[in-house]
Amino acid sequence: MPLIIITGYPTSGKSFRAAQLQKILENRGKNVHVVSELCFIKLAGFDKNEHYRDSQKEKLVRSNMKSQALRLLNRDDVVILDGANYIKGFRYEIFCASKASRTTQCTLHCAITCEQAWAFNRIKGMENYHKDVFDALCLRYEEPQQQNRWDRPLFTIFPEEELEEENILNALYHQTALAPNLSTQNPPLSSTNYLFEMDNITQDIIARVMSARKLGLVGPVNVNNGSSVDIPSDINASQMNRLRRQFLNYMKQHTTADSKIEKLPSMFVQFINSNFK
Repeated sequence: MPLIIITGYPTSGKSFRAAQLQKILENRGKNVHVVSELCFIKLAGFDKNEHYRDSQKEKLVRSNMKSQALRLLNRDDVVILDGANYIKGFRYEIFCASKASRTTQCTLHCAITCEQAWAFNRIKGMENYHKDVFDALCLRYEEPQQQNRWDRPLFTIFPEEELEEENILNALYHQTALAPNLSTQNPPLSSTNYLFEMDNITQDIIARVMSARKLGLVGPVNVNNGSSVDIPSDINASQMNRLRRQFLNYMKQHTTADSKIEKLPSMFVQFINSNFK
């Protein structure tokens, strides 16, 4: 599930490096997906120069690239984001997304001077950038910096250099993935049925405890899941219901799509017992 962001000036060799990385990783048995900006421009029906002259078209392509990259992130595959990626805010968005997915990430900067990039551009013939578009992209380019956490680890490579193959692989597979924080996590998911069942289960447990107390029983009260509620004999229904509301509020904030309804009774019993101890 590692993610590689490739960035650089126009015609700086980004797609060439993406193909190199793909071959290296596939030779090591990895499944690799290359998300190419140029492919998305063509899919949208835009001319490359027309696309970069229109900010709305650029936003559309960036959005499509980001969506595709996030869909492909999983436990096993490598995703290579091949494009200009010249806006640091966009690279930060990708960084947050990879944190939320608990994946590792690195940035490959294809470094080159504007003059050298323009010389390469003129060789490419029909695929070349128009001069005004090329100059605008160079002017707008926000170079990645090692001190920016969203650009780290950063590998800078010039056209005449070889890829730092082992260092890149170490960054992808031997560093600890950043833990997501509240700003990068999706809100908890919960189904209406799960909340309904939780409400019924907690009410039933409290009813059993209060019924036992009315009958004069003291000590732990067994509930239907095999666990016991062990609370002082003078606890009343009002106090129990206050705890129940606290438990429900907590669970609504921390319930996810894979939460198991079977664990609820024991969780609620543990919550009650820990509060009275």
